[in-house]
Amino acid sequence: MGDLESDFNLKVVLVNFKQCLNEEEEVLLDHYLAGWRGLVRFLNSLGAIFSFISKDVTAKLQIMERLCSGPQREHYSSLQSMVAYEVGNQLVDLERRSQHPDSGCRTVLRLHRALRWLQLFLEGLRTSPEDARTAALCTDSYNASLAAYHPWIIRRAVTVAFCTLPTRKVFLEAMNVGSPERAVEMLGEALPFIERVYNVSQRLYAEHSLLNLP
Repeated sequence: MGDLESDFNLKVVLVNFKQCLNEEEEVLLDHYLAGWRGLVRFLNSLGAIFSFISKDVTAKLQIMERLCSGPQREHYSSLQSMVAYEVGNQLVDLERRSQHPDSGCRTVLRLHRALRWLQLFLEGLRTSPEDARTAALCTDSYNASLAAYHPWIIRRAVTVAFCTLPTRKVFLEAMNVGSPERAVEMLGEALPFIERVYNVSQRLYAEHSLLNLP
């Protein structure tokens, strides 16, 4: 596992999100979590600027890994089976965070929201010109996704921090797939799979009225 982590590149994320949906369009949690671990390594490679997200995501991944390997693990093979199990057994706090603060439904919802931000930001990197300001791309993506769930003081601190982001070229080189042009090409392959996983998850949560869990 150590070698895999040290050799991380965007292909790892692509492979896992590509395998995330089975033929029934169920989100397979082992591939989902593996894809997220790759995204965290990417964020961490860019320095402390993204630690406010990567630390929180890492904590959520640890919660999910415990559930996926715990005594009820058969219910945590896919997002659909997890939702059915937790909702059916009243293991989700729908009104306020009290009895089940670390339910799988709540934990994945936080990952789901962060995935939307990363998807929008990476799409911005892919489609923007070479001289695009990454601070603007990241702020726009954040405002269209995660900002709605953060208090003003965090929103302010985050948008100020974005001003110190490296250039677009540095981001693309951090993906470790070769030239910036190759990174853009690979983003074009990866992002549709990430978007499909996001959309399937969004529909599932909407169907069960779980999009606003406390």
